[in-house]
Amino acid sequence: MKRGVLLNAPLSAVLAQMGHTDEITVCDAGLPIPAGPERIDLALMAGTPGLSTVLTALLTDLVVEKVIMASELKTVSPLAHQALLDQIAEHARDQGKPISIEYCSHEAFKSRTHQSKAVVRSGEVTPYANLILCAGVAF
Repeated sequence: MKRGVLLNAPLSAVLAQMGHTDEITVCDAGLPIPAGPERIDLALMAGTPGLSTVLTALLTDLVVEKVIMASELKTVSPLAHQALLDQIAEHARDQGKPISIEYCSHEAFKSRTHQSKAVVRSGEVTPYANLILCAGVAF
């Protein structure tokens, strides 16, 4: 049995295959998932698991150099936005490397998900609570 924090086999496999600048999308329950990227559906019911929980699990194994979010998140769901910024800042400290934050329109965000290696669907129901993690390097 795997010893690490992340036990989900499909998530572990995707992270192991990621290289520098590869992207993985972590989304709420409502984001349309395009054909192409692997779909990893973790949603059980509204709110479970939440985006923060899924992000915590992913960050145990992933070096991140950039995060992309929809600009609408800042105004429509400001508390969720701040919580994500705090979680990202904590991960930047833990990994010892800065993480840049980029914003785009929600429509542009949905288009950008097409280039992700995988889209991980959470049970999150907060509007615009989606992000794209861009992989960094561990050295």
